[in-house]
Amino acid sequence: MRIVMGADHAGYQLKERLKENLIELGHEVVDKGTNSIESVDYPDFAAEVCTDITKNGGFGILICGTGIGMSIAANKFPGIRAALAYDLYAAKKARQHNDANVLCLGGRVLGPDLAMEIVQTFLNTSFEGGRHLRRIRKIEKIEEKNLGKGCEA
Repeated sequence: MRIVMGADHAGYQLKERLKENLIELGHEVVDKGTNSIESVDYPDFAAEVCTDITKNGGFGILICGTGIGMSIAANKFPGIRAALAYDLYAAKKARQHNDANVLCLGGRVLGPDLAMEIVQTFLNTSFEGGRHLRRIRKIEKIEEKNLGKGCEA
């Protein structure tokens, strides 16, 4: 499975640990950085990962201190459904009900073992479709309607 990863300084160490585990499991991992614990801005890495997924497919994993900032930034990209998960239930439902394609994690709030369990649950769970597909289509219509209506920073 193709997995695109990105993290800021607060998520760097967890990203490296998860990346190593995912490669050992046979996944193709694309690392968009950061590559140290020096302070960086999480939106830059969310943009790198989400742009790659939009163009090339696959799943994304974004990690910052809490996962909240990455989730907010990632969900600004059309076609990206980023979900913040702190437990296995949230990871499972993000895939089953929301067809999430990006998992956001908190490097300062999750230990590496639980984080890996969350990642595996996310990657091994399928979208249920049905009534949930109708809801995803509504989200897509909201994206289309509001595309380009943001403000410049």
